[in-house]
Amino acid sequence: MGLEKYVLNGNPMCCAANVVSGEHYRISMLTTALVRLEYSENGEFEDRPTQMVVNRDFAPTEFKVSDVNGELHIYTKDLEIHYDKKEFTPGGLMIRVAGGKSNERVWHYGEAPRDLLGTARTLDEADGAIPLEHGILSKNGFSLIDDSKTMALKSDGTVEPRVGNKKDIYFFGYGHRYLECLKDFYYLCGETPLLPRYTFGNWWSRYHRYTETEYKELIERFEREEIPFSVAVVDMDWHLVDDVDPIYGSGWTGYTWNKKFFPNPKEFMGWLHEHHMKITLNVHPADGIRAYEDAYERVATKMGMDPEKKEPVLFDVTDPKFMEVYFEELHHPMEEEGVDFWWVDWQQGTVTKVPGLDPLWMLNHYHYLDNKWKGTRPLTFSRYAGPGSHRYPIGFSGDTVITWESLQFQPYFTANASNIGYGWWSHDIGGHMMGYRDDELTARWVQLGVFSPINRLHSTDNPFNGKEPWKYNKIVESVMKEFLKLRHALVPYLYTMNYCANKEGKPLVMPMYYLEPEREEAYQVPNNYYFGSELMVSPITEKIDTKTQLGKAKTWLPSGVWYDFFNGRKYEGGRMVQLFRGIEEIPVLAREGAIVPLKNMEVFDNDTDNPKSLEIKIFPGKTGSFTLWEDEGDSVEESWVETKLEKAQEEGKDCFIIHTPQGNTEVLPEKRCWKLDFVKMKKNTVSVLVDGKETAYKATVEKNGMCIEITEVPVNAEIKVVFENPVEESLADLAQEAYEILEKAQISYNLKSDLYNLIKEQQKGAIATLASMELEPAMFGALCEILTAEK
Repeated sequence: MGLEKYVLNGNPMCCAANVVSGEHYRISMLTTALVRLEYSENGEFEDRPTQMVVNRDFAPTEFKVSDVNGELHIYTKDLEIHYDKKEFTPGGLMIRVAGGKSNERVWHYGEAPRDLLGTARTLDEADGAIPLEHGILSKNGFSLIDDSKTMALKSDGTVEPRVGNKKDIYFFGYGHRYLECLKDFYYLCGETPLLPRYTFGNWWSRYHRYTETEYKELIERFEREEIPFSVAVVDMDWHLVDDVDPIYGSGWTGYTWNKKFFPNPKEFMGWLHEHHMKITLNVHPADGIRAYEDAYERVATKMGMDPEKKEPVLFDVTDPKFMEVYFEELHHPMEEEGVDFWWVDWQQGTVTKVPGLDPLWMLNHYHYLDNKWKGTRPLTFSRYAGPGSHRYPIGFSGDTVITWESLQFQPYFTANASNIGYGWWSHDIGGHMMGYRDDELTARWVQLGVFSPINRLHSTDNPFNGKEPWKYNKIVESVMKEFLKLRHALVPYLYTMNYCANKEGKPLVMPMYYLEPEREEAYQVPNNYYFGSELMVSPITEKIDTKTQLGKAKTWLPSGVWYDFFNGRKYEGGRMVQLFRGIEEIPVLAREGAIVPLKNMEVFDNDTDNPKSLEIKIFPGKTGSFTLWEDEGDSVEESWVETKLEKAQEEGKDCFIIHTPQGNTEVLPEKRCWKLDFVKMKKNTVSVLVDGKETAYKATVEKNGMCIEITEVPVNAEIKVVFENPVEESLADLAQEAYEILEKAQISYNLKSDLYNLIKEQQKGAIATLASMELEPAMFGALCEILTAEK
């Protein structure tokens, strides 16, 4: 019996024209910068997919080969390879990468890679930084992954170890062409799949013995307080735990609903679905299926065991028959009742009956591919299991300790995972366990979560450790609520980035050096990252200064012009800065000309469907465009509609155009309302045209720009906003910005007045005087930030 339905689609055979081989070696020139190096004592080579690699059929590559005195020389525009055609040794195999300093870009076999690192299996019990595994990007211009010891994937869906003395290494020599390297890695190892739309909302999770009544009351309170959630995570106590007879062992593993807590599971999950929430259950499968389980008799019988003997059905991920029964008798029935996906919480090591096979990888592989059986987009939620794990999103990063040190590590950890293609991490936002109560820490963690791939609030089983906003002081409660609403509003933007990750190989979160690899400063800000195509984030991960009431973040402003997402402040790029923010905000900057689509949250709901009302934030810049991608949101059958949002000029006038949607418009509402926020734009006279005809609109001038609202427009119409006068950007009011900083500062009133009057009178020229006043560093830095933000 096999598991054919769990076979990965791929093309593992390399194009013959790309292969240079001998009796014991094979070199596959997959691209001009990506090389597969194989050595085999018995002369047999691996053409099947492996746990890491699924596609080797790259297009024919241009290269030259020569054989001089028994040594092989291969040249491409990016690499030169010198090999003595013997078993790999440091002296016999060398690769030089074009560009850079010659001593930096040379690799000899056996040398450890000096790359920018990737990610790690888990943050379990982490209290701050942990070591990371290798990635594929390097300042030195090359890296490598050793695929020698991974399993081969057989055509029946099972795996087997490779035998004999074999080497199987992939060398990435892309220099600083990081995005090109990553794109080829995604082809080699499989694309990042599309996530369901609902995953981009807020997730509620807590290790707590909820009853059905308590859980419903919690969701209803969230709704009353207008705090949106789209995913309900129910931790292990959904199943029998303490009610298990000790003769059967612990209740850590379980598949039987605890009817004391959830008397009608199907009705409970149906209720959650009615409230626009998907549901995932935690499962620890290691202890198998014991005789007390409701499904035990069915499982034992199908496994050829006598149910009367009550012997446990042992967990064995290497047994195809067991895995078939595992899904069909344990998981599918509960999925039919309402479970949308599973939280696979494997913590029991790396040993299976197949030497070298990691059970975590196998569980991720099977669970993900199985989850599409109902026709919905497959999804699983589990720990990272090595290169290639990006094919099985979403990643659960584990149980962190609640400290500032843990928070300080997570932005870097998240962004750096893109260096091994792993783009969809979900952290325990707020931290999981131990540590200490610090309301400010929780607020900052939630802010990070909102600008992370997945925002899942979570905590351990402790009555004092919950992430409900009302558990915190009023300021932090307000901040948490506002940011959770913002996350829900960001779903249209995030879902478009989901499309880009799948189709273009661009992770949502990317380190700063991806786009400016030659700027050393871009490597010096590990917590600073791009968040999709339009935004850049620099989370605050340290406590506020008590005098200024501001936290700060070291930030690299890339070349160009940038605008604060929240208040519109303009920054000239190409420099390193410290950005200061109160507890209410973190530094989120939009590039010049950025267009960010949001769901209009004036009317509360938990719904993540394609919204009937959109709010578009349009930042200053002569040009700018954004293509909004939408579809049904949770189907394996893709049917997309694209809506281009664009700045333009027509007949000498500035315009903003919402083009007619192209594609499957049936997935969109019949009519849409549009709220267009033109950030920092001075008041202007406008006309609004719908399919060329003038229509009514509402225009308001606000502190941060001009807003135009258009209601109930047929979704297949073109909307054009025409500005009668040239669009002009409002100037910064330095005195007012200084006042807003000084107002909350915990310093003497006389000093506040002196500083305010100085800036009011001297504007940017006040910097020299400020430098002579021996101010606290945070106060001096915050005032300098606004005075030097733009030229």
